[in-house]
Amino acid sequence: MKQRYLNSPMMYAFGMLAMMIPSQAFSTFYSYYYVDKLGLGIGLATLARTIFLIWDAVNQPLFGYWSDRTKTKYGRRRPWLFGAIPLFMLSFIMVFSPPGNLSEMGLFTWFLIGLVFYEAVATVIWVNYGALFPELFKGDRLRAKASAVQQGYQIVAILIGTAVTPILFDALGFGNMSIIYALVFAALMILFLRNVKEDEEARKLPQLPFKEAFRETLSNKTFWLVNIANSFGQTVNGLLSSMIPFYAKYVLKIPEDQNTILLASIFVSVIPLVGVWFWLIRKVDPVKAWRWSFVAYALSVIPLWFGTSLVSGILAGILVGFGLAGFLVTPPVVNSIIIDQDFAKTGSKREGVYTAVSGFIVRSSGLISALAFLVVGVIFGYESGDNPGPDPESTFRYLISVVPLILLAISIAISFFVKIERKPADES
Repeated sequence: MKQRYLNSPMMYAFGMLAMMIPSQAFSTFYSYYYVDKLGLGIGLATLARTIFLIWDAVNQPLFGYWSDRTKTKYGRRRPWLFGAIPLFMLSFIMVFSPPGNLSEMGLFTWFLIGLVFYEAVATVIWVNYGALFPELFKGDRLRAKASAVQQGYQIVAILIGTAVTPILFDALGFGNMSIIYALVFAALMILFLRNVKEDEEARKLPQLPFKEAFRETLSNKTFWLVNIANSFGQTVNGLLSSMIPFYAKYVLKIPEDQNTILLASIFVSVIPLVGVWFWLIRKVDPVKAWRWSFVAYALSVIPLWFGTSLVSGILAGILVGFGLAGFLVTPPVVNSIIIDQDFAKTGSKREGVYTAVSGFIVRSSGLISALAFLVVGVIFGYESGDNPGPDPESTFRYLISVVPLILLAISIAISFFVKIERKPADES
């Protein structure tokens, strides 16, 4: 029985479920918690995010490089993942458990330290988890299946992280909510790691020196184009997730206890639609399917502008699901093709470096998201929940619909410059 599940798409996807439940709760509610609930100004919140990105620019590539060069009898990635489990639990709890009666500067300091700690540990996990994908799954068809299953689990995690979280923090508080999610993370991560075995031959292959490894990666034009396009798409993911509580409050004007209904309905549609994109990516070139996902996503955010109530918000959110499903399924397959071609060129297995640099480019979307929040907030006078300004409704209509549409239009334009030449054997 164990052999049946070893390195299966289902067991690999449990790692996504483990990471995404707390990660989604974090990305959806940390801004809302610190800005609207605790009263931290968006200027200080943006500053904290900027400082983190400077740190993230250093640690992402380094963790990827060190992971590639790790050689133990347990593998290259698994030791890093096991070691990160308790640290991730601690950092997640810290973010949502600030001491009481802090000044605004004290709150900013706690937020900054917690954010840097959390993101550093999250980097270790995401880099090593993502680096396993092209190693465990070979060929477009298996990768499309694995990605579809993985993203199906991710949507379940998004549903839990967004829809269940308000119930938990309403009933137990943010601190107790974070403890519960930390324990769930540990249990699911251990289940995933017990059913993954790395390729023993991979750690025996030679590794490029530090400078050459990064020179090869950073000079790969296709890699840059793909991941810059993905970065704008990921910015939209982050904006939609983090703006939904504000959208519900100021645009739809629904009670806070109805947030769970809205959040759940937005992501439910994604689960069956992941299957549509799995079918599509098997029928057409993966790069073409990836480009189509941006087009679908861009069209799907337009109806959010017209939301006026819970019902209209739910209907608009369901439409977003189709574009979101495509953007979740297609990038891992395209990035795996790029990694395969690099191995064919260099003879070095460097999934960690590629995953890390890709992760930094995509996660830098957080700065774009934070700057969009700051700029639109300044334009309409929104500062915080204590001082929402004269027109908070327009603030969050623009942030949840107009800004995403512009960002996805940029992704579409970039995607037309991506050309990947492949041999028929590469597509099996």
